[in-house]
Amino acid sequence: QVQLVESGGGLVQSGESLRLSCVASRRFFGIANMGWYRQVPGKQREFVANWNTLGPTNYTESVKGRFTISGDDAITGDAAKPTVFLQMDRLKPEDTAVYSCNLDGWTSEMSGRMTYWGKGTLVAVSS
Repeated sequence: QVQLVESGGGLVQSGESLRLSCVASRRFFGIANMGWYRQVPGKQREFVANWNTLGPTNYTESVKGRFTISGDDAITGDAAKPTVFLQMDRLKPEDTAVYSCNLDGWTSEMSGRMTYWGKGTLVAVSS
């Protein structure tokens, strides 16, 4: 069973920074994408950013220029386990949400492609 564990959330003031981390519990045969989503209670989950080793990073418009995603798939990189980070600078109150990471990939050569989710970490930004 795959687990994704996020860390780094917290309460900060507007304009400050946080760095989120997400580590998978095992190595993968292949990874299509690793990314971050966020959700405010009562609203739909929103895409924030995603990353892979072969393509460009993608960001939702509201975080461009403020957030930076990076990672290591533990296949082409040096990490022991797949890891994805989200550096969040110049945070705004509207960034307040539960941030969850996801991993889209194959655990083995014979497995199907699946998407896995972490439980989330709370980011709260006060004005």
